[in-house]
Amino acid sequence: MKTLQGKKVVVLGGSSGIGLATARAAADDGAEVVVTSSQKDKVAAAVASLGGRVTGEVANLVDEAQTRDLFERIGALDHLVFTAGESLTLGPLASTDLGAIRKAFELRLFGAMAAVKHAAPRIRPGGSIVLTHGIAGERPQPGWTAAASVCGAMDALTRALAVELAPVRVNAVSPGFVRTPLWGNIPETAREELFREAGRKLPVGRVGEPSDIAETYVYLMRSAFSTGQTVVVDGGGVLT
Repeated sequence: MKTLQGKKVVVLGGSSGIGLATARAAADDGAEVVVTSSQKDKVAAAVASLGGRVTGEVANLVDEAQTRDLFERIGALDHLVFTAGESLTLGPLASTDLGAIRKAFELRLFGAMAAVKHAAPRIRPGGSIVLTHGIAGERPQPGWTAAASVCGAMDALTRALAVELAPVRVNAVSPGFVRTPLWGNIPETAREELFREAGRKLPVGRVGEPSDIAETYVYLMRSAFSTGQTVVVDGGGVLT
């Protein structure tokens, strides 16, 4: 399997969590990395922490015009990684504002679509796209209706794009419980208790760390014979 030496990797949502860890792993594998966020200070902090051949761009991926302009600035690339997201929308459907659910779809689904739309024509031969969803679509829990719906849509989008954009490879990573800022809307005490309980039930005995998941993005970028696949990295969560 080839390395990412000399390849240009764009990580959307690369300023924190899984995106930041993936940017670091790609850079360590020899890639030239561009990280993006909608917040200038987060981009600056990410670039400073990663150093080396990492640069940053600011764009609100909900705004297609900003996404188009972003890829016009970036130009040709080899691999696109979409990890952008916001705090998870959790709670019973009966008490959830549908506006909040629409907002989740705006970034995670429609934001991904816009990114692929404007990035795909710039991807060099042999390049790929790696999207992100989660195991909520395969193993939903009570109160996860919104999250499961987004994940299911992203899974279908991955397969459809793999057919439409061939020979550009399109895959997705589906993480389980991972200690990232996306859980930040849950109070810290409750969040840590959630991680403890979830980790206790997993075959590996703990929840994931961003670095655990980043390895899978690098694998999918490097693997020239994988497309249309969703790789679950959840510590065995779908088995329990």
